[in-house]
Amino acid sequence: MTSVSSTTSSTATTSSTSSLTSSSGASVTTSGSSTTTSVDWDSLIASAVNAKLAAATSISTKITANEAKISAYQTLQTDLSKLSSGLSSLATAVVNSLATNVFATRAATLSSTGDVSASSALSMSVSNGAATGDHTLTISQIATAHKVMGTTQSSQTDDLGYSGVFSLGLAGGSTADITVTSTMSLQDIVDAVNAQTSTTNVEASIVQVSSGAYEMVLTGTKDAADITYSSSSGTDILNSLGFTDSSGAFANVLQTAQAAKFSLDGISMTRDTNDITDVLAGVTFNLLQATPTGSAINISIGTDTSQIQSALTTFVTNYNTYRDEVIAQQATNSDGTASDSAVLFGDGTMRDITTRLEAALNTTVGGLSMSDLGLSFNDQNELELDTSTLSTILSTNLSGVTKLLSAQTTTSSSQLSVVNTGTSPQSFTLDLTVDSSGTLSSASVGGDSSLFTISGNTIIGASGSIYAGMAFTYTGTTSQSITVTSTSGIATQMYQIAKTASASTGSLQTLITNLQSRDSELQQRVDDITAAAATFKAQLQTQYAKYQAAIASADNTMTYLKALLNASSSN
Repeated sequence: MTSVSSTTSSTATTSSTSSLTSSSGASVTTSGSSTTTSVDWDSLIASAVNAKLAAATSISTKITANEAKISAYQTLQTDLSKLSSGLSSLATAVVNSLATNVFATRAATLSSTGDVSASSALSMSVSNGAATGDHTLTISQIATAHKVMGTTQSSQTDDLGYSGVFSLGLAGGSTADITVTSTMSLQDIVDAVNAQTSTTNVEASIVQVSSGAYEMVLTGTKDAADITYSSSSGTDILNSLGFTDSSGAFANVLQTAQAAKFSLDGISMTRDTNDITDVLAGVTFNLLQATPTGSAINISIGTDTSQIQSALTTFVTNYNTYRDEVIAQQATNSDGTASDSAVLFGDGTMRDITTRLEAALNTTVGGLSMSDLGLSFNDQNELELDTSTLSTILSTNLSGVTKLLSAQTTTSSSQLSVVNTGTSPQSFTLDLTVDSSGTLSSASVGGDSSLFTISGNTIIGASGSIYAGMAFTYTGTTSQSITVTSTSGIATQMYQIAKTASASTGSLQTLITNLQSRDSELQQRVDDITAAAATFKAQLQTQYAKYQAAIASADNTMTYLKALLNASSSN
């Protein structure tokens, strides 16, 4: 970008005086002043060059205006990208273990019946997509690990004088040999055992009972499995340390190994661990203590509605950010003309995007609208959320809220299950082909089988197609045509509008790219004009230098002639 300004001044002054005096005599005297010329050559050159650069200044003004528009479009692009990103968790509502939308998030509520604290007896976690419902849990006993102790030793660092090899492990698991030499202390034996814990699942520790009294403890790292021990050679180490009696059995058992026993909804079960993941899909129970007779823990698994509220709060913030930018681009002066800062005043693309977002926001689905969610516009024309209204409808009509906000996809056959709707759900007829062996071989729409890929019994929308993101599972064994019906809620529609407009191939980017290309062309013109002006300046400097030389020569000649005339007059 080139900015040019100039100030030009020039003065030219020429004075010449002469006098001729006659007297009654033979002599004539002539006198006069020499011609002098004063010219501001630099100003003359600058004036001429700046006249050439005036066009570049005008073009640079256009470039500056375009850059302001580019910046404004990029701001809108960023705001819309943020809006679409925040809406992604509200745009779909498929419930499965892979779902990341807020409607698939789960929360568990615990309460108790009888003399037990629910949080003291149980902790739990629930994964996305887990089945909702209520359950009753009682715990007969928790799983425990085997823990045994040796007899008291007077030092943990003195050499014990034992030499031998013993094998250690857990019942049903791997074992490892532990080698002990005569120079090893109690602490050294503990270190040797712990060096093999990853193999044996047995760890050792030392408890200081009192001053000068130390006891070594062996603990299984897995519940419901007994520690196994055998002496391979040399001294029977654990017997010498008081762990085993003469029969080889552990003499001092601090804790027996036992399995967890519990009942869920009246069904009795046993597990070798207190961390139970295989009873309810997507649910992990952490059993902490047994429940007294007549007591029970009540479990309620449901949608984590706080995640929906959080996502809507984010949406309001992001939408207002975009809306405020649009309002700023519509600002006017007191006389009704566009404000200097409103560089996108009257912009058709911005108006079109905003109109479509507003239309989506005003969508009604199943008799519900944004006002039922607690959404409204305040006096500042900004969107706001009444969390009390939202909490009420989430607790009373969650399914209605889900349909109002998200994409919904259903099929005409129970044999075709929806795995994912994607964020651009479509309605179509899916033609499925099963070969003679009963294997799903193709899925097509309108005869085009390239729109979906097959993986086992899973049907996935092809990347780049309008079905991208959609996925189904088919349990049928015959070829058939199934109708797929999709609807889009408020969040889905706004997500699609914002994402498309802000994409690298979207309408805003097209405008940005066009303006950037135009600026490149204009800048080239500025550069060309600037280069031509520099050449013109050099030419003027050369030309004016000749003028100055000619004037200087004329001055010298005049000076000579005056001197010659004066000399003649004096003779």
